[in-house]
Amino acid sequence: MKPIIAIVLIFAFSAAAQAQRIVIGSKKFTESYVLAEIAKTALQNAGFAAEVRQGMGGTIILWQALQEGEITLYPEYTGTIAEEILKTKPLGTDQMGALLRQRGVGMTGELGFNNTYALVMRRDRAAKLALHRISDLRDHPDLKIGLTHEFLDRQDGWTPLSARYGLQMRNVRGIDHALGYAALANGSIDLKDAYSTDAKIAENDLVVLDDDLHFFPQYKAVFLYRLDMDKRAVAALEKLVGTFDEARMTRLNSEAERTKDYALAASLYFGQKPVSRSNDLIGKIGGWTLRHLELVGASLFLGIIAGIPLGIRASRPGPVSNFILATSGMIQTIPSLALLALLVPLPFFGISPVTAVFALFLYSLLPIVRNTATGLQDIPTAVRESAAALGLEPRAQLWKVFLPLASRTILAGVKTSAIINVGTATLAALIGVGGLGEPIISGLNLNDYKTILQGAIPAALLALLVQFFFDGLDRVFVPKGLRLKQ
Repeated sequence: MKPIIAIVLIFAFSAAAQAQRIVIGSKKFTESYVLAEIAKTALQNAGFAAEVRQGMGGTIILWQALQEGEITLYPEYTGTIAEEILKTKPLGTDQMGALLRQRGVGMTGELGFNNTYALVMRRDRAAKLALHRISDLRDHPDLKIGLTHEFLDRQDGWTPLSARYGLQMRNVRGIDHALGYAALANGSIDLKDAYSTDAKIAENDLVVLDDDLHFFPQYKAVFLYRLDMDKRAVAALEKLVGTFDEARMTRLNSEAERTKDYALAASLYFGQKPVSRSNDLIGKIGGWTLRHLELVGASLFLGIIAGIPLGIRASRPGPVSNFILATSGMIQTIPSLALLALLVPLPFFGISPVTAVFALFLYSLLPIVRNTATGLQDIPTAVRESAAALGLEPRAQLWKVFLPLASRTILAGVKTSAIINVGTATLAALIGVGGLGEPIISGLNLNDYKTILQGAIPAALLALLVQFFFDGLDRVFVPKGLRLKQ
């Protein structure tokens, strides 16, 4: 238990060290990335130290992170605040602000543009089927629909929209927001949800179906912030109020997707000359890799100190052994995204490195537990009898004979866990923890393979280095006689 507490304290200290910095979160789509970068620049111009945690996920993740103090502010939309956060009918901004303040959250004035939901199609497909309004979809139930996972489950999303319009669509699937545009282009889907200021609507010559029953509320952009944030920082954000319109925001989104650089696009808002940041790439990759190593190293350390004792116990026959092996195997079957989502709402976890480390720790258990148990179970009976004949106590037999003989198998399990964790740790970026998953998620949003490779290639190289490192450990932990035998 003490090592677990130590790991938690390390990350808690790290979080405290950043407590004086203003941390800005963003959702996983272009406009939220750009608005977060604009807020960062505005705060830095006002003399504050600010950082951005990009692509943290959907509304619930960001809202919970804000309430728990993992982030200080993030861009949001009035329709989402009403429908998803407050779960009320559309309210005026004053009423909305009052309800948010009861929860310790402030809201800036409206930035000046409405980014509502929309349903979009390729122009040629819409013309062929004579589709102009959402109501027209009633006559085409066989269309292939691709919707973002959040839109599928929102209170202002697909299910209530279908009920309002009387739609009976037979082929509806979930798809990532950015990948949905590629699916539209190649004909894999016929229709998707979009944001009205998406640059790709014009770039891909898509048609927005008219919301003829006025289902979607207004989605005016604002910033939500913690009430304990410095009042001068709030004043800096309020200077952004009313300075946008739909056309301006669409241009910034388009620039971000053209340059694959959110910060560069944000600089255009301030009238600054865009400066290429390619020379920062090595530093960024270094920072992502360092955080990745922290997550993998901490989780693997916990996996070793918990997994080897559990494996020793599991090597002995009986119901307890069966329970240990079955439980560690069952944990491995839980999808990593689902495990993160299950941990986030629990007390003590939330949106933090501790959540990612604990999830990776759970995934690291099975190879270590099973290999430890197998290595000990495979020791020949003659060797066991010889150890007993030497007069060694059971504890001495374990440490001086059995564990050294099983060391190669145990080390193979630890190596397997380490390599698995290197890959799985990329998902930590989905809750704003960082690591090499950051450029991967950003690249998926931009549909930019170069950005994806900025995270994928270092992660693959890191996995190879981990394998070489553990191969070297064979010479340290595996008895020479066993190595000569192999």
